[in-house]
Amino acid sequence: MRFIVSTSVLLKQLQAISGASSSSTVLPILENFLFEIKDNMLTISATDLQTSMVTSLPIEAKEEGRVAMPSKILIDTLKTLPDQPVAFSVDTKTLAIEISAGDGKYKLSGENADDFPKIPVVDNVSTVKLASSILSEAINKTIFAVSNDELRPAMSGVLVQLNEQNITFVSTDAHRLVRYRRTDVGAEKSASIILPKKALTLLKSSLPSDDTIVSIEYNNTNAFFHFGSINLICRLVDERYPDYEAVIPQVNPNKLTVDRSLFLNILRRVVIFANKTTHQVRLKINGSELNISAEDLDFSNEAHERLSCQFEGDDMEIGFNAKFLVEMLNNLNCEEVVLEMSSPNRAGLLVPAVKADNEDILMLVMPVMLNNYN
Repeated sequence: MRFIVSTSVLLKQLQAISGASSSSTVLPILENFLFEIKDNMLTISATDLQTSMVTSLPIEAKEEGRVAMPSKILIDTLKTLPDQPVAFSVDTKTLAIEISAGDGKYKLSGENADDFPKIPVVDNVSTVKLASSILSEAINKTIFAVSNDELRPAMSGVLVQLNEQNITFVSTDAHRLVRYRRTDVGAEKSASIILPKKALTLLKSSLPSDDTIVSIEYNNTNAFFHFGSINLICRLVDERYPDYEAVIPQVNPNKLTVDRSLFLNILRRVVIFANKTTHQVRLKINGSELNISAEDLDFSNEAHERLSCQFEGDDMEIGFNAKFLVEMLNNLNCEEVVLEMSSPNRAGLLVPAVKADNEDILMLVMPVMLNNYN
């Protein structure tokens, strides 16, 4: 088996899918790419059994065949080569691979392609199409709040609720929750699926920045994403997502409106002086003045800042984890935000002051109990 391909083209494709391969000590075959040649098309696959990525590119080849090649050494070699044609020769009996590029020859040993796990095929699926810009915006807005707690597998992914009028993306880690809804897209039939975090991270890095249409097909076990020359297949999280609507407080009479970037910068400064475990900041609202303070009693550190704001409701004092607030404010791109609250022991809602077209975003954050109300 022999084929010729450009180093830069091959490297680009390998880097696009390399995130799906696994450095597994139990299954060393997962550290390989599967190369398959058929009809002058080279198809390359990578998988960690949960998530798989497949890409294809046209090449010059006289014969067909398949072999598994070690991913790390292959990428490291291609990175150091200039942009030039490179020839691969594979001995189908011994699986020895020889790479010829310019005046250099490099030899490595491949693995039997039959040992490579089978990539799931599209079967009995429903389809929805989204522009890549919408999908990557939805991933960026929700992925930071996904739980890393292995004891709560349902929260280890993003819930996607599809219906005719809109598509809603939800993530939570029990301390905060994000609900991102798009009203300019819809699906023919209603469904709810939970997409795992790793697949979304891979999607985020490989989605094109233009408005390429991404075709999403899903059944009860897997989701298939197709865009450009890349296919990503992931196993869905087979759990029941918690009833998130029940935790969103409906009556929030206290509404605080502030400039997002000013509030964000103040929190970044103040959190430096907060307790390193709780990251607790205190928000004290008096009329149109917001006092933001933090203290770390172990080191006698404290910080106080003032910010003018618009406030409707009764003066109040409430504590939040500043790290969470910073992350949430970072993922909003509006000028002003509204923090809606009911009482110091109930969740606060963070929403843009001016709603953007076709999108509805709501972020919820649980308060932290203040030691003393002074």
